Amino acid sequence: MRGTAESAPQTTTVLSMSSDSPTSTPSDAEATGDPILTSFENGVGRLTLNNPRRKNAITLEMAASIERFCDQVAASETIGAVVVDAAGSYFCSGADTRILAGASADPAAPESVRQLSAVYAAFVRVGSLPVPTIGVVVGGAVGAGLNLALAVDLLVTTPDAVLDSGFLARGIHPGGGHLTLLNRAVGRANTIALAACGQSLTGDEAVAQGLAYAAAPVDELPAIVDGLTGPAARDPELTRKVMSSVRLELGPPTVTWDSAIEIERGTQMWSMARKGQNWSSRGPARS
Repeated sequence: MRGTAESAPQTTTVLSMSSDSPTSTPSDAEATGDPILTSFENGVGRLTLNNPRRKNAITLEMAASIERFCDQVAASETIGAVVVDAAGSYFCSGADTRILAGASADPAAPESVRQLSAVYAAFVRVGSLPVPTIGVVVGGAVGAGLNLALAVDLLVTTPDAVLDSGFLARGIHPGGGHLTLLNRAVGRANTIALAACGQSLTGDEAVAQGLAYAAAPVDELPAIVDGLTGPAARDPELTRKVMSSVRLELGPPTVTWDSAIEIERGTQMWSMARKGQNWSSRGPARS
């Protein structure tokens, strides 16, 4: 630790899990102009964050696209697994700072609550899908980006990727059920170390702590992902029934995810109001 009813939806945009898929160049990935790339192939749905110039920071448009993708997966009983990855060299840097800056002007304003809630709701949808979800983290995940990484069922990553709570360094309270998600993955002590003491985990450390399933060089990740999604996609009807039992038997945590979001909301609003519009620097605003 460091400081069967429906057929599958039609393919919209295909991003294959080739050896260079997780590290597509921004120019290649952004050529489509779509902030989210999705595909459905051989019983596997894929959602790719496609905002690499901003380290895949989540915008409201991206959050809405994530929700639509989840609707498609839920409606198609021929999908047996989902992969969540990202274009470029960094998985996700959190919510777009333009959303955060706007919310900080008046955190209690209905529009501020709506915008942050939209981002968090998209992650809840990912975490509630009826099939196993596999996240692929290259580079790192921070803040709400770590929330998205924690939303998936199985995380695979590169050994040197950095998984960072990040809220403390930014001077704001965690949100989106962050503490509950961390505790579910790494336990109380590590949650405190990450969220309250500013520590982070490498990919290797994340595996050791139970946050990630596997860590491997980037060119080995596709084989790991295929090894997980292939069996799940071969019998999606059974896979969905297994995952239904998993969700019932192993969750929710002591505090439900939705409740955790509300518990954190008020204090996060306070911390954002304290920070104000100063989103170009880390930590709270200084008088």
